[in-house]
Formats: sequence, structure tokens, C-alpha cells
Amino acid sequence: MASKDQTLPSLLVTLLFLLLFSALLSRISGLESVVDEKEKFSEDLLIRPLSDGKVLSHFYFKNYQRTLGSAAHTHVFPKAISQLVSKFHISELELSFTQGRWNYEHWGGLDPIASSNAKPSGVELWALFDVPLNQVDPTWRNLTHALSGLFCASINFLESPEGVASPNLIFESRLKSGADGFVRYGALPREAVCTENLTPWLKLLPCRDKAGIASLLDRPSIYNGHYHSLRVHVKRSGPERAVVLEQTLTIVLQPTQIREGGMKELPHWSLTSLFGRQLGGKCPVAHSSHVLLELEQSLVESVKASADKTGGKVTSGVDIPDNSVFHVSPYPEAVLVESLDSWDVPKFSSVMLEYDLEKYRSDQPLNLAMHWKQKMAWSSVRGPFRVSRFLTGSGNEKGSIAIEMKKNFNVSSENGDSSGGDLLEVTVFQMVPWYVRLYMHTLTARIDGNPVPLRDITTQMLVTPAEDRLHPAVLEMHLKLPRNMVSLSLTVDFDKGFLHIDEHPPDADHGFDLPAAFLSFPTSQTRRLYLNHQAADNKDSSLIQTLNEAGSLYVYTTILLVPLATPDFSMPYNVITFTCTVLALYFGSLLNTLRRRIGEEERLAKAGSGGKLKKAIAKFMEGKSENQKKLIKVSGVILVAAIGVTVSYVLEHFEAL
Repeated sequence: MASKDQTLPSLLVTLLFLLLFSALLSRISGLESVVDEKEKFSEDLLIRPLSDGKVLSHFYFKNYQRTLGSAAHTHVFPKAISQLVSKFHISELELSFTQGRWNYEHWGGLDPIASSNAKPSGVELWALFDVPLNQVDPTWRNLTHALSGLFCASINFLESPEGVASPNLIFESRLKSGADGFVRYGALPREAVCTENLTPWLKLLPCRDKAGIASLLDRPSIYNGHYHSLRVHVKRSGPERAVVLEQTLTIVLQPTQIREGGMKELPHWSLTSLFGRQLGGKCPVAHSSHVLLELEQSLVESVKASADKTGGKVTSGVDIPDNSVFHVSPYPEAVLVESLDSWDVPKFSSVMLEYDLEKYRSDQPLNLAMHWKQKMAWSSVRGPFRVSRFLTGSGNEKGSIAIEMKKNFNVSSENGDSSGGDLLEVTVFQMVPWYVRLYMHTLTARIDGNPVPLRDITTQMLVTPAEDRLHPAVLEMHLKLPRNMVSLSLTVDFDKGFLHIDEHPPDADHGFDLPAAFLSFPTSQTRRLYLNHQAADNKDSSLIQTLNEAGSLYVYTTILLVPLATPDFSMPYNVITFTCTVLALYFGSLLNTLRRRIGEEERLAKAGSGGKLKKAIAKFMEGKSENQKKLIKVSGVILVAAIGVTVSYVLEHFEAL
């Protein structure tokens, strides 16, 4: 009887535990279904060997939220971004933190990654607001303060209208795509980028840097690279006004080079050598997680040519992972080949090797490696033109700003162009601070060194003159140029303004950095369509889908360093030093005279301790009565006081001058 009494409570406890466990499982399954319906997160890493021996690593994280509202609960999507979009009525926003300079010649210029992530140094921010015109500027100011606190940066310096522009032509393609509102653009070319910006950027990821692809982000590896750019892109799209958050980190690293036979060979690399870590699986909440190794078309063609010489077998892009030039380990799960369209598959174009992180665990990590068997030379896919900007003139008064486009002779101007006409469309945007005063009437254009009237090549031009300490000068031009031209140069003259002493930065002698100009080629598409030629059971990569989308080509120029006339910052120090010295002498003499006793000179002279001056004074005072001696002393004090007043009066008038 006692055993039955003891068994009944244990059965009840077991039954209760099973009920709670089943309820928890149903709750988890319901939560996963909710996340799948309303939110979706994916992560990708693209690695591309570059022609100069460096390695490009592009981290891509995409977060999707269907519903939006101040009361909407999020499981994966960052709450801070939801609140920003809702509070400030943002239709589209892009923020980038960049250190280094993108090399368009060796790292590529006509691909989606270079067009979207090759940013100028410093901070760049632009936003499209869906608010009335009279609320745009206050909303922009509040947004800069919010982003400054969120990313631990000095973005709040963009609240001042003297460094903000309202572009139209350069963002025309975005405005035509259905997004309504007003655009604001600002840049801080001198802003430094460090781990204080990376940490809040990582906090927007559901797994941060504890799991998934983001676990590779080793701080010393990132900031020791030749180039890195943090980017946040937010966009509302679709009839449901869903929010899409894209976080990208583009890094260019230099693997350790090995000398063999006295010559530098192409460096071998792996995830461990680049980042000091391996990938032990995906982020648990990620819908898809992939690592992609991209081999450009010129490299694939070079591998084919080398295989033909050595008797190897490379009949198509699918055979690339196993060749006589390099060895990739482990073998990929899928091979994607670039195509011009869905029906035309060239035999030798860019190839993408795909790895699904769902198949890897912490005990079986992924350590992607590339070992070169022989030295190989190839070139990255460059744009039809290379763009540069520079200053002309000398002195601290006048000068000129020149933007120059030169044709890449080994690249066809029709490469990636969808217009098919005889004219090439180019949109130029340039923002210049007010203290560099542009003379727009001096704007001239030259094609192949010959002067050309602007009206012959310009279809639309928007000019916003600068106003001192209120807003910068903005120049936007939509040009139609002959496709067979070799070079184009745009030149405008300027005068250098003068700043107040408190408007100079601490290192004023360094000069002032002008924000980079950028050009858009509306008819040049950066789309790369990859087709899967080996069936894989994994889910589609979000980065592959992004690369397959058509987009306009954007090219940035370098930042210009303009020296301005600086005041003599040591003048206040010199005035203070001179004034304090005179006052010290005056008060020293005055106090010495006031504190000296009457008749002390005679006593010192009798004691024989005085010098020639004291003996002369004693001789002068000899034979004088006591009243006369007192009168002489008082006259001396009055004389010293008069000298002090005179010196103070002269110094005051000197400072006023």
C-alpha cells in the first residue's frame, strides 16, 4: 500500500513534466514559424583573390522585417533600426565608415561589390525622408544625433547645414524606382574609424560575433588591412513597406608572401591565416549561411590557357576547383558560373565556389584555403573609365579643381552598358564647403584635350551657390559624352576664404579635406548573374541574389586636401608673455621701493657693503635735511607709478591695434 502511495505522486510529476515540455516545444515551433513569416536573417562571406596578391573579404548580412511599428515586437531584427525608420520616416538610408583608399585598377570597378562598397575615407551618410519639405531639415538633425549615439561616432557634426547637400540628379534612379521624399547628403572626410564603430555595428547582428560568419571578425586583422569599410543600408520596399537591413564589411587583406628562389610567389592563404580563426557553423537563427569563393573571368581564362600548355583538362568553369594552377580545399558543394542571361552560358566566365555552413560544426570547422601551384597573372574587371580629381594652382589665394576621366583601353566602353547607343551617360556630383568659393562661370570642359561648350554635352545642370557659414556649394551635371572619347576634364576656379581663429581645427596646418566627388553611370550595369550547374540541397544565398540584381555603376574620386591661410596661433601667447614680464618688472620695482626704509642707503654706505650706485646715492643724499630726503623718496615712488601707468596704456592700445 505504501509503494502505491509513493508511485502516484511520481507519476503525477512525470505527467506534469511531459505537459510542460510539450507546451515548450509547441511554443518554440510557433516562434520559429513567426520568425519565418515576419523576419528573416541570412549571412554570407565572399572571398576573392586579387591580381596584386591581396585578398578581398566581403561580409554580407541581410535582415528582413515584414511588419513595422513602435509596438511591433522583434525576435531577430534589431529594435534600434525599427525605431529609427519609424520615428524619422526613413524610406532609404545608407551610412558608411571607411578607412583606406579603394584601388579601382587592381581590385575591380565594374562589379556590384566595388560599386556599392568602394567608399571614400571617413563617414558618408545619405537619407531619403518621407516627410513634408518643412520637416526635412529638423528630421535630418535629429537623425544625425541618433546615429551618432548608436554608432559612437561624430555624425552629429552633420547637423549643421554648412556641410549638408540636397542632391537630385545623382539619386534620380532611386527616386524613379517608386521611393518618394527628399534626400539629404553629408560627409565627414576626417572622421577616424576604429573598434568603437565596429562594436555597435556587431550589436545589430542577432549572434553578434559569437557565432556564424561574424565570428571571423578579429579586430587586429581588420584594422591592419589595406582597406576596410563598414556599411549599413536600410530600405523600405514592397506594398507592405517591409524593412530590409543590409550590413556589409569589406576588407582587403595582404597574406604573408613567401619567397621561393629569390622571387615573390602568389601568397597562399586560408581563413586561419587571414583571420586567425575557423568557421564552426552558422548563426543558429540564420535562414541561410554561405561562404563563397569568387574567381574572376580573367583568372579563369588564365587557368584554361595554362592547362592547355601543360595538357590539363579544363573544359568549362565547373572544372575550375581541380586544376594545375591552384588547389582549393575543401571541395565546394556547388559551383556557380556567371552568365550573360539565363539562356546563354559562356564556357569561361567568372566562377563562384559555394560552401554551405549548415554542414559544418565546431568539431568539424570550415577552413577554406587556396594554395597556388604556380605563379599566375590576371587583371580585375575594371570600369570603362578611371576617374581622378586634383588641384591646380599655387599659393593660398586661388586655384582650380579638376575632375578627369580617362578611358581604360583594355576595357570596352560598352562593357556592362545597357543603352547600346553612341553616347555615354554620366552624372557628376560635387559638394564643396563654403570656404572654398567656386566661380561657376569658369567651369570648362575638355574632351581629348580640346575645349567643348558645356551646352553641347550637358543635358541638365543644377548649381547651388555657397553661402558663408550656411551651406556648401553643390554642382550636379548630367552629361552625354561620345562613346569613343579618350578623356574628359572638368575644371572650375575658386578662391580660398578666411576663417575665424576659433573655426580652425586643432591641426589647422594640416589643411582641410574636401569631400569626395562621385560619378554615376546610369546605363552601365554592375549585375553579375550566376547560375547553379551542380544541384545542391542548400538554400539560396542572399548575396548571390543581390549580385544578380541590376544596378547603376558608382565611382568615387579621392579626397582633396586644401591648405588655407592660418593665423598666427602663437600671437596670444606672445602678448601674454610680454605683458606678464612688464607687469612683473613694474610691481617688483614698486614693491622694492615701498618696502625700503628711509636712511637705509646711508646705513649701508657706512657699513661699506654698497656698490658704486649706492655710494653715489649716499653722496647725493649727504647734506640734505630729513624733509628733503622724504620728498626725494616720494618723488621716486611717483615716477615709478607713472612709468607703470604709461606702459599699461601703451600695451592696451597695442592689443587694440
